[in-house]
Parts: sequence; C-alpha cells; structure tokens
Amino acid sequence: MGASLALSLRVVRETFAISWPTVVDAAMGRVTKQRCDARLDAWSRAVVASAGIVLELDGRKLLATGQRYVVMSNHQSLYDVPVLFRVFGPDIRMVAKRELFDVPVFGGAMRAAGFIAINRADARASVRTFGEARERLDEGTLVWIAPEGTRSRAGEVLPFKPGAFQLAIDAQAPTLPVTVDGTRHVMPPGSLPARGSGPAARRALMHQVRVAIESGFGRQQDRDDGHGLCRRSA
Repeated sequence: MGASLALSLRVVRETFAISWPTVVDAAMGRVTKQRCDARLDAWSRAVVASAGIVLELDGRKLLATGQRYVVMSNHQSLYDVPVLFRVFGPDIRMVAKRELFDVPVFGGAMRAAGFIAINRADARASVRTFGEARERLDEGTLVWIAPEGTRSRAGEVLPFKPGAFQLAIDAQAPTLPVTVDGTRHVMPPGSLPARGSGPAARRALMHQVRVAIESGFGRQQDRDDGHGLCRRSA
C-alpha cells in the first residue's frame, strides 16, 4: 500500500508539473500544440520510468506511416494513458469523461492541450464531442477512445459503449484496435476500416474491435509470462 501511494504521488507530481505551465500558456494566449506535445512526451517518459514499466510491443509494423486512426483499446489502469503516449508518441489525444475537465489546473490543461471531453448523459454534448474528435483527426492527430467507458478491475474486456464506433464510422477513419495487458499490475483500479452507417454498422465494428483486442491476450501469453504490453521491472 505504501509503495502504491508513493507511486501515485509521483504521478500526481509529474502531471501537475506539466499542467501549470500549460494553463499559464493558455491564459497568456501562447499555448501551441508543439509545446503541449513536448510536455506530454516528457510527462509520459517520466511516469513510465518512475513506475518501472517495461514496454513490450507486438504488431507495430502494421501501422501505416502518416495514417490517422481512431485508436481503441481496452482500459485496465490510469497507466494506460502514459503507456499509449510512449507507444504512439505525443501526437495523440484522448476522449475522456467530462468530470476530469472539472479538476482544477489539470482539467484546464487537458482542455488547452486539445483533449476531448465526453458527457455520456447528454446526447447533444456527445455530438459536440465527436465534432471535436473529427477536427483532431482532420488535423492528422490520432484520437484514442476506450470503448468500455471505464477501467476493468479484473482485466477482462467489459461491454462496449456504441458512441466510439459511431465516431469512427462518421469520420470514415480507420479503427486501430490495441490490446493493453499488464498496466493493471502497476496500479490496480479501486486497423479496421469503418463501413456503412447506423446501429448494424456499429454492432459489426464493435464485434470486430472486441475480437481484435481479445486476440492479443493469447499472443502475449504465448510469448512471455502473460503480462503482455507492459509490466513492472524487477
């Protein structure tokens, strides 16, 4: 418990260390994507290193250079975020629950950096969310969504929410399923093309992404001790 608390405090420290200057930049009208990307890169490096995470990647050669993707992964831990920044680089923005944007300093920094808030209880707000996400994609930035909508406590893939799939369909952006395995051991919690439209297309895409994500667990277990994408170093 003590080690987990110390680790959590280091993450908070690193996060607020990049949040303050971003909020100040926004207030002064000098915030830029380049500055935010540099801070996110430094932040993810520091967080992953302080947690002793060793990344193990499989399938990176399948990524098309310069291609925009809607990245969809399972969600095991708060560490999924810095891990995915280390995998894809800082040019990726997350769709996150609206409540995070209400956190003082941190929420303002997320908004200034181009992260995207989603309020699943408000249909009209969700439409605006997907409009923002399409803007990021049009700019060439990857957009990451966890279609489960919340973290899995036991590591299993939870039921998917349909909104993320509607975004991929509407934007006509390739969907990149990613299997994250192992981040829940660091801090336990308390590319498919779009096609067609409507509920049937969403269900088909949801099924394809689930199959792709779940298939990654079998490959990782064949390769190593089952921790997969990331694990704590000894």
